[in-house]
Amino acid sequence: MQVEKDKVVSIEYTLKDADGHVIDASNGKPLAYLHGHGQIIPGLEKALEGKTVGDQLTVTVPAAEAYGERVEQLVQQVPRQLFQGIETIEVGMRFEAQSEQGTHSVEVTKVDGDTITVDGNHPLAGKDLTFEVEIVAMRDATPDEIAHGHAHGPGGVEHG
Repeated sequence: MQVEKDKVVSIEYTLKDADGHVIDASNGKPLAYLHGHGQIIPGLEKALEGKTVGDQLTVTVPAAEAYGERVEQLVQQVPRQLFQGIETIEVGMRFEAQSEQGTHSVEVTKVDGDTITVDGNHPLAGKDLTFEVEIVAMRDATPDEIAHGHAHGPGGVEHG
């Protein structure tokens, strides 16, 4: 069986930045995803296509095929009064912001009196990422998983 669309694939992984620092890892808890449904970043999904259980690979995914390039227009200065009910605002805090396009996560990058600078880019935007991956399990997706667009069960989405 090979990795292809509509397969539930379970992977062990370690994610590193360009300097080799570990950003994330599965740590013995495999990630199960539905291949071909955009559940993982495009560059990693492409690299896994056609692989089989037991395959191990190291793949560097360019920013454009990961979380995208940084968009400087997503860095904005906003007035403190937009944070009603929040007494202390500190660099590194994350908030959900509303816009015409919906809800977006933003991170506070600077606090200067009544002006707060927020960044709406994904924290890994603009970064090339290196994945060390092992495919540990694979199976055909169920009709429900295909209809829902994600894997169910251990390592996937638990509906309850």
